[in-house]
Amino acid sequence: MTCSFHKYGEYFLGTGTQEDKGRGKGKGYAVDVPLKDGITDESFQSIFEPVVDKILEVFRPNAVVLQCGADSLSGDKLSCLNLTMHGHAHCVQYLRKKNVLLILVGGGGYTVKNVTRTWTYETACAPGIEDTIDPSLPWNEYFEWFGPRYRLEVVASNMEDMNVKDGSLEQVRINALEHLRELNSAPSVGMHDVPRESLLDHLGFGKESDTQDELDEQLVQHTDCV
Repeated sequence: MTCSFHKYGEYFLGTGTQEDKGRGKGKGYAVDVPLKDGITDESFQSIFEPVVDKILEVFRPNAVVLQCGADSLSGDKLSCLNLTMHGHAHCVQYLRKKNVLLILVGGGGYTVKNVTRTWTYETACAPGIEDTIDPSLPWNEYFEWFGPRYRLEVVASNMEDMNVKDGSLEQVRINALEHLRELNSAPSVGMHDVPRESLLDHLGFGKESDTQDELDEQLVQHTDCV
């Protein structure tokens, strides 16, 4: 299951709409949540939480990989969204409370000083120690990059939230939840230990088969079969 909250526009033409639901055996397991310019913390939270809750209810994952793309932050050089650092980090805090294995990775983000601020804060959010961090940045060789306030913060601008202005956000939320309701609930599956073996053993190599050419040939054959 993949779920993407993203700015929809002309960057990747023909992709990212709510009609994109996956193909083949994966059909239905791609959830796209397209957003318009200017989305605020409040608006984003109003769609992120119910969609994530429904995914956890229906798909019941053993782990969640959260890609913390920072191009949704206010002031990003390419995107036109308007999240603050705390609004962005709310996603980490929200999933942290869901009692599911959470893996955080980076992503986009093109105003570097705001990306570093946010990922620093979200790294602290992961173990729940964000309240212990001093918002005043310590002196370092890159200190001048973080002016004029030199604080661990990304604030919103006064740009208009187009998602609220035209009422599209509510329809996007309804569509995403309806899509998820159509999926069959995941079965309850117990955890089983999987026997461990090396890749060479799995491909049938013995100690006598150790030449690089033979290894390459076997890997190609195995790849063609899967």
